[in-house]
Amino acid sequence: MNRVPFVCGNWKMHYGVSEALALADALLPMIEPLAGVEVGIAPTYTALHAVGQRVKGTKLLLSAQNCHFEAQGAYTGEISASMLKDVGCHYVIIGHSERRSLFGETDEGCAKKVAAVLKAGLLPILCVGETLAERDANQTLEVVTRQLTAGLSEVAADQAMTTVVAYEPVWAIGTGRTATPTQAQEVHAHLRKVIAGQLGAGVAEAMRLQYGGSVKAENARDLFGQPDIDGGLIGGAALKADSFAAIVKAAAAG
Repeated sequence: MNRVPFVCGNWKMHYGVSEALALADALLPMIEPLAGVEVGIAPTYTALHAVGQRVKGTKLLLSAQNCHFEAQGAYTGEISASMLKDVGCHYVIIGHSERRSLFGETDEGCAKKVAAVLKAGLLPILCVGETLAERDANQTLEVVTRQLTAGLSEVAADQAMTTVVAYEPVWAIGTGRTATPTQAQEVHAHLRKVIAGQLGAGVAEAMRLQYGGSVKAENARDLFGQPDIDGGLIGGAALKADSFAAIVKAAAAG
């Protein structure tokens, strides 16, 4: 199956409204001419509406960095998936390692969020990945299997076809260290096998699996050239238009 590569920039807790708009404006002329690739950007909550209006109808698809699993209610400080849809989001990142490690997010909670995102008519980007200690203990496949299986536990096969999974080894996020293309491909191939066992071979073949973790223009082509890597979830390199556009071009080039 010909999976269209998907590259999404996670801006994390960077850029207020004016800076976010400036980055979106710089990206648009670089991204619009590119074919054969899907591109997302995930600004901060406060910039979502403004950026959503700016990129509406363009090739840049708006993503949020997180959401709550309930549709509404007494959850001070939280934002629901339907609210994100209301400001123009297409995607929601779920279970990023920073959410898991810093804010105590669990596999069970991620499963609820994935289900809530799909129920709201949005698409989840479910993140999985091991720590350095887990990799050194040869627990990588065990850890990502647990996270993936739990995260997709409330997803029907037809919904899973458009769900995105991002493998992000925690030890490679923001550290400058990157999994080699061979290491990344090994995990991605394993994830696809797990998905096939859980939801069927057709779903596994259709689902897009991103890689994240210190992806740069210099290594993007080799990573994206692997048979089971369908783009990337980009952190630091997404904060500058030139570097992010170069990564998107690498994905478009196949």
